[in-house]
Amino acid sequence: MGLYYLTVFEKNGEKLLDESFEAQTEQEAKEIGQRKLEENNWIDKTHRCTSAAGKLVLFGR
Repeated sequence: MGLYYLTVFEKNGEKLLDESFEAQTEQEAKEIGQRKLEENNWIDKTHRCTSAAGKLVLFGR
C-alpha cells in the first residue's frame, strides 16, 4: 500500500481539501482521487494528487 495526498484549491489559493489516503497502485490512487473530486463537485477546481515520494499522479487546473 502506498500513501497518496489529494489537495484541492480555490482560485484565490484557499485549500478546500488536503487529505491523505492509501492505494495499492498509482492507477488506483488516480481513480480514488478522481472519484472524490466528482463526489464533491471539485472536478473544475485546481487539484493535485501526489504519492508520498512526490510523484504527480493526477493534476487539473
